[in-house]
Amino acid sequence: MGLLATKSSCSYAAARVLVTGGCSGLGQALVKLLVADAARVLVGDVHAAAPEGSLPPGVDYLRLDVSKDEDWDAARNWVESTYGGLDVLINNAGIAAGGRIDVADMDEWRRIVDINLLGVARGCHTFVPMMKQQGSGQIVNTASLAGLVHAPAMASYNAVKAGVVAISETLRSELAPSGITVSVICPSFFRTNLAESFGGKDVDMEASGTEMITKAPRSADQVAAVAFAGMKAGKFIILTDRDGHIAYAAKRFARPVYDRAMLTAGKRVGKGTTPVPPALDKLRARFAKPGPRGDGEARS
Repeated sequence: MGLLATKSSCSYAAARVLVTGGCSGLGQALVKLLVADAARVLVGDVHAAAPEGSLPPGVDYLRLDVSKDEDWDAARNWVESTYGGLDVLINNAGIAAGGRIDVADMDEWRRIVDINLLGVARGCHTFVPMMKQQGSGQIVNTASLAGLVHAPAMASYNAVKAGVVAISETLRSELAPSGITVSVICPSFFRTNLAESFGGKDVDMEASGTEMITKAPRSADQVAAVAFAGMKAGKFIILTDRDGHIAYAAKRFARPVYDRAMLTAGKRVGKGTTPVPPALDKLRARFAKPGPRGDGEARS
């Protein structure tokens, strides 16, 4: 079983897959693509039962709070007894957070670290032994462009997503001898219900973040389609949109320009407005060029 690949095609047909946070947003969109590709899918989410209509027919469901060790133990036991193994683990569950360092409190930090960072660590810790025993597997971790590009007023979110990228990079080389591949998805803002998980003290930053999510030009389905293709191709860092390519390329290859854009954006923080759009606007103006179908790509 598992990801079946040839030089011309690859498929998740018959692959046994666990997707956390799969009842909505990017996780839900990936579940639909996996089912269409004939995978066997188990969704883990915080609901006692999957919300009606949230999952395609035939998808298995298990309540899984990624911050609870006992829930991960239950998921491993379920997978062992029902699937007999796991081919693909998609650590997708997460929450939104943001705020200025002197406004967001330590409870917010502890919550996002426990869910967004340790949730990924728990998932890998739980299922890597199973994959090692099989001699094969794929781990896909959902990070964010914030894991690669660190805008002002987003310290907690930047930190955990950068941590997810770091875990992914570490495991990529650590697990390769065991036949386990690793990918990390790093999307920019896209339309999803993620904003509903905001709940911190910096209400100005969170209001701006909510607006950026709800008015983003990309849908979860669009992001998932790019991510899914990257997963199938075995890419490590999967950038899903033009903004991501521009910002990451600027940071790597034109650091002075990138730094100026971020420092300029930081001046907006005191005004209570999010600095991310102005920073991206500056980088787009400097590095974007027309691409196929009116899209753009980063000059490097």
